[in-house]
Amino acid sequence: MKVGIDSYCFHRLFGEVYPGQKKPEKELSFEEFLLKADDLNIEGVSLESCFIPRFDKEYLEGIKHHLDLSGMDRVYAWGHPDGLEGGRNERAFEEMIEHIEYADQIGAKVMRVVGSSLQFRFEDHQPQLEKLSRMFAEATRFAEKYGIKLAVENHIDYNSDEILQLVTNVNSSHFGVNFDSGNFLRVLDDPIQAMEKLAPYVFATHIKDLRPVKGVPVNEWYFFSCVPTGEGLIDNARLAQILHQHNYEGFLAVEIDFLHPEYGNQEELVVKRSLEVLWGIADRLTYA
Repeated sequence: MKVGIDSYCFHRLFGEVYPGQKKPEKELSFEEFLLKADDLNIEGVSLESCFIPRFDKEYLEGIKHHLDLSGMDRVYAWGHPDGLEGGRNERAFEEMIEHIEYADQIGAKVMRVVGSSLQFRFEDHQPQLEKLSRMFAEATRFAEKYGIKLAVENHIDYNSDEILQLVTNVNSSHFGVNFDSGNFLRVLDDPIQAMEKLAPYVFATHIKDLRPVKGVPVNEWYFFSCVPTGEGLIDNARLAQILHQHNYEGFLAVEIDFLHPEYGNQEELVVKRSLEVLWGIADRLTYA
């Protein structure tokens, strides 16, 4: 099983600084990120579209050329921060359709998509899921023309039964799941049980490990904050095992959002420790 990262690990360095985080002395350019990814010796990268500076054909083909030379698998990640806003944002839908072409131009065969976010979590979900099912069905038909699979992420919005409902409603081999292990815990859905339901449909992953933060209210999304893989509450080894049993073809992508206070602004340290653990998990699955 391959191991990689999502570019959101370095959101602070890209200039997206959360309250309480220290602003970096120097921001990271997208080109510098690609070189950093090369230095990590990873096998895959998920590229958040919000950090890609340009979408002209020449620039995107340059990204493809770099990733091809590096031999990296890739996912094109659209939808940060609120995606389709529970199905109410038609302009975002049009943008998502545009980005399918961009995903094709960088050579991605999987595109992460987002239907909603925590901003809409406490609204009635059924009307949202009905609208999103229609939107994703239309988008999937467009993506099929490019041979691209769409993978919806649980973006601190829906539980595994609701994600499964979306997959069932769209009913296409080109529509599945970007499984975010941490975000299921954040909606109080057991990640292992979620994976047992969704593994046959998983096209991409965000591998997080989380621990509670003392003094943060339980209803805050960052009550569960990121720590290195293997140091939190999530049994990511078991999640990888279930994926392996279902012949998962993608990679395990480390993702970091809100770092636990114990790690301050040390995203690079957390990424490297997480990769080491995931490489160990992948090796054990290979030689089991």
